[in-house]
Amino acid sequence: MTTLLFIVICYGAALLALAVYLQPDSFVVRREAVINAPPRQVFAAINNLRNWESWSPWAKLDPSAETRHEGPAAGPGAAFEWAGDKNVGAGRLTIVDSRPSERVDLRLDMRKPFAAANDVTFFLAPDGELTKGRWLARTLGLGGDSAAHKTHVVWSMSGNASLASKAMNIFVSRDKMIGDQFEKGLENLGAHLST
Repeated sequence: MTTLLFIVICYGAALLALAVYLQPDSFVVRREAVINAPPRQVFAAINNLRNWESWSPWAKLDPSAETRHEGPAAGPGAAFEWAGDKNVGAGRLTIVDSRPSERVDLRLDMRKPFAAANDVTFFLAPDGELTKGRWLARTLGLGGDSAAHKTHVVWSMSGNASLASKAMNIFVSRDKMIGDQFEKGLENLGAHLST
């Protein structure tokens, strides 16, 4: 009986190792929403990290987390550090590039619960431009609707999957876990901008 149990455990461990090995080496999580505010207003809320506490879903998960801002108030070089409970961990978010009313690129460096470096991007376009092809024309400087009253926002995060995150992804979907928070964040951002 003990030999059979040992064989079952070995096969189980081998199957788990194979499942971890077969997980993708990189990931992308993406969510989008239409926010009832013009692109310039949505951009201002995202491009200033001091605004994030009013709409970030992670700020609401641990309101007592220690936070610190560095660099300029907004735009490239603005940084936000936090250390909190197991729900938010510890890390640093830095704006690396931004284009008014179009996009904000950030670098997310996590320290806890495990180390990770990911790219986060917010794409903004007047509602309807992404599906009607006008976004590319506006990006190339060929015109666009700057007076739009609604904004199509795409929030994405991408990075390399560490061995620990590959193993975790077997039991908890990374896309669902992060994507659910992105959905809450976009909803919070819309509510924040409508007040």
